[in-house]
Amino acid sequence: GISRQRRTTSREAWHESVSAAVERIRGGELRKVVLAQALEADLAADFPRAATVERLAEKYPDCHRYCFEPDDGESVFFGATPERLVSLRGRTVETDALAGTTGRGETPAEDEWLAEELLADEKNVHEHTLVAETVREQLEPYAASISAGERRVRRLATVQHLHTPITAELDADRHVIELVEALHPTPAVGGLPPTQALETIHETEPFDRGWYAAPVGWIDAAGNGAFAVAIRSAVASRRRATLFAGVGVVADSDPDREWDEIQLKYRPILDELEDGGERREERSSRDGGERREERSSRDGEAGGAGDAGDSDPSEGRGSY
Repeated sequence: GISRQRRTTSREAWHESVSAAVERIRGGELRKVVLAQALEADLAADFPRAATVERLAEKYPDCHRYCFEPDDGESVFFGATPERLVSLRGRTVETDALAGTTGRGETPAEDEWLAEELLADEKNVHEHTLVAETVREQLEPYAASISAGERRVRRLATVQHLHTPITAELDADRHVIELVEALHPTPAVGGLPPTQALETIHETEPFDRGWYAAPVGWIDAAGNGAFAVAIRSAVASRRRATLFAGVGVVADSDPDREWDEIQLKYRPILDELEDGGERREERSSRDGGERREERSSRDGEAGGAGDAGDSDPSEGRGSY
């Protein structure tokens, strides 16, 4: 479980940051910028690395799960991201535009209503379109052909996203790392224009993103591979975790709505850190009770045998 939480960005500071970014966008300096927050959590028990990643795999089977320990096991970077950066097999490229977010409904009818609202929401559609168009533009120098699927809603456990799948056929053999370098950072985690957006991020965010939103993936000897964008992520040490989440800011962004979206995006990792400790306590309590019952039953059997055959019945009683 979590014993304490600390935000690196207050609500007041967030309002100021988003409002300042909106002014830059309306002034023509930016088209979009992704601003992020970090949430520090003190853990009530040692962080269970393997168990947490296993639970994320169960809850988010369609996401890309990742976990690595860069400093001899002192810390771990992990998460479950819905955003594929790029995959390459032969000359076939697959990538995604994933931007635009709403929550999940409490009923199927509410869920569907939220999805339809998302598909029609001007701010979210504009944000998504910027990402989709930019991904295509970034692939064009390498591609013989590019095609985009139909925009749709992708549902996850806590949120729904606008999603457009994009495929391309390359004009020559290339290494997947070349495509990673061409696409990263996408406007879904950086912004547009890229240089001005990154400058705004560095000026605005009161923390170092570190590995947050970095490309994570694998390559083979032939240059094929698959990479995802490391969002819905956290860095954890023995008794502390730092969670990250970001939102796309465009001309009509509202600071309160963007704040609420950040909280939704914390949930995949936050839920595991909160509920995982409770489940461990439940298992410990249940296992302890089962062991006590087992000992009681075993000792009862031993006591009965002593009463029946031993000269000193107290030996049976003394085993309790």
